[in-house]
Amino acid sequence: MLYVYNTLSRKKEKFKSQKPPFVSMYVCGPTVYDDPHLGHAKSYVSFDVIARFLRAEGYTLRYVQNITDVGHLLGDNDNGEDRVQKRARIEKLEPIEIAQKYENHFFRAMDKLNCLRPDISCRASGHIPEMIELVERLIERGYAYAVDGNVYFEISKFKEYGKLSGRKVEDLIEGSRIKVAEEKRHPADFALWKRADALHLMQWPSPWGRGYPGWHLECSVMSMKYLGDTIDIHGGGIDNQFPHHECEIAQSEAATGKPFVKYWLHNNMVTRDGQKMSKSLGNHMTLSELFEKYDPMTVRFFVLQGHYRSPQDFSDDALDAARKGFEKLSRTVGALKDRFKYAQEHRLLVKDKYDGYINRFMKYMGDDFNTAGAISVLFELSNTVNEKEHLLDSEVNPKKQELAEVIRVFEKCGENILGLKFETERHDSQSHEGLEPSLIQILIDLREQFRKEKNWAKSDEIRDKLSELGIVLEDGKNGTKWKKLG
Repeated sequence: MLYVYNTLSRKKEKFKSQKPPFVSMYVCGPTVYDDPHLGHAKSYVSFDVIARFLRAEGYTLRYVQNITDVGHLLGDNDNGEDRVQKRARIEKLEPIEIAQKYENHFFRAMDKLNCLRPDISCRASGHIPEMIELVERLIERGYAYAVDGNVYFEISKFKEYGKLSGRKVEDLIEGSRIKVAEEKRHPADFALWKRADALHLMQWPSPWGRGYPGWHLECSVMSMKYLGDTIDIHGGGIDNQFPHHECEIAQSEAATGKPFVKYWLHNNMVTRDGQKMSKSLGNHMTLSELFEKYDPMTVRFFVLQGHYRSPQDFSDDALDAARKGFEKLSRTVGALKDRFKYAQEHRLLVKDKYDGYINRFMKYMGDDFNTAGAISVLFELSNTVNEKEHLLDSEVNPKKQELAEVIRVFEKCGENILGLKFETERHDSQSHEGLEPSLIQILIDLREQFRKEKNWAKSDEIRDKLSELGIVLEDGKNGTKWKKLG
């Protein structure tokens, strides 16, 4: 049973696809003019887990994600500069080079975060003919008008404009400080097609002259092309709810006369030390910068510790806590797989003994993808495993079948659904390559001396410093062992 929070109805609803077991999902992709940042991690890790969970539940999912390489203007008043073109001018490259460069950066970062590639990744610039066709249809149906090479959607003709965001057209006009194009019939009308001047590098021929598509147009066109007139799930950041998604609804439903989306899912934003992240505030952080300090799995784990619909505050303390939590789970999984290699077969069967953990995990995930609750089940299992000495004690032979059952839970829930890559290769001081085992052992011995003296601050400092280098210590009754993560 799956319940999702539908932004359109503003309540949780029981999920039911149009043509089960098939599910169609479209998620707004990046505008490829700059390096991906932590906000991208929040959004695409969240929807990656949603996709993984749907497939684990037996749905046949088609996941479409766009790449915006044209038409996304600075500001929302249809008068700003194209973001990709501006970056091309700064870097003295062609817009297509900029788009390709930052698209590559985006997918490399997503690969490191272990986000599965969408089934279809489509560029806006590759769908210009379909966009022109949709604009023509809207003009024919009386929802759009052309003025001097520009085409605008006339929002007064679409009576439900604002139903997603809850905004009223009158309020938008009264609160607007934006200089409105005089050629618009209504100040809130939005551009479907923009006239291009001679200096605009990305432009195409159209019935209204040479120009380029409006930003909102692309998602309607590409989602309907690959998923049909009505799609099951449309996802994206809460900052796109208005005007982008509101405009998508208007132009799509005006063109087809059908509901555009059944379930709207929006992830919330990431703040940094309580403030919205932005370049102007100097607190903006790209993923490449973040990965220099933290393993990508730590970043993924940090995202999953919050709910996708809740804002999430980034800080070094929060990332350090996420790192320690993930390392605890990773150590447990590694130890289980180590023990499994040498465990003996037993006649006693324990099949399905740990299904209760999977059921609780899936129940959390079925409640609007509550990853924080789901992770708590994995910690509960980790604590249980570490309390059962017969499972991890090297002097006792555990039941191989029981080890397999526990590993199955971590693999199904933690790896397959949450997308966490637990480190399973473990090293001892004689086999580790690229490090000085004797130096690590000196630090371990020094830490042990501090522990005997009850100097916990120094003891913890050594553990934390080694952890920053990727060296994880495991204390047991037979002494301290270490392993290298990553």
